[in-house]
Amino acid sequence: MRDIKRKNVTLIGMPSAGKSTVGVLLAKRLGYQFIDVDLVIQEKTGKLLKEIIEEKGLDGFLAVENEINAGIRADNAVICPGGSVIYGREAMENLQELGIVIFLKISLPELERRIGDVKDRGVALKNGMTLADLMEERRPYFEKYADYTIDEEGKSLGQVVDELRNYLESRGYSLRKKKDGHRPAGV
Repeated sequence: MRDIKRKNVTLIGMPSAGKSTVGVLLAKRLGYQFIDVDLVIQEKTGKLLKEIIEEKGLDGFLAVENEINAGIRADNAVICPGGSVIYGREAMENLQELGIVIFLKISLPELERRIGDVKDRGVALKNGMTLADLMEERRPYFEKYADYTIDEEGKSLGQVVDELRNYLESRGYSLRKKKDGHRPAGV
């Protein structure tokens, strides 16, 4: 286990693995800020992800994604980058420096059920590649960068969040307190 000095949580995994949904719920339970990096990319570029891919191609999109993730700065945040962030060395080094990295593992049948229109979602998919191919290509990266993996199979989102919170609290992550010593509202 890496020596983790900062108290951020980054969720990695395939598109539709529930990173954003789990991330929002986890941030609420921990009293942390929530950062959806796909929205940060759209805000900084003024374009939808699928528009960036259409205009710059897959490699161009990955370069933009790497640059923006490498520049993320946060304290006490749950960070949710896109599924292709694992291709960016600088991005992943930054996210690891910011705190713990958790892989949300999803099965292929569940992924296919959830994902819908791959192109409309802005999924970084090479021509001729299937979701199964993409999952197989990315799995070693997810496993390489993850400090902890949670298998979502057969679990509700609430159960995933509870398991993550228990794990994080066992690692010293706890509810953030306001400066006056009280917990944030709604926690």
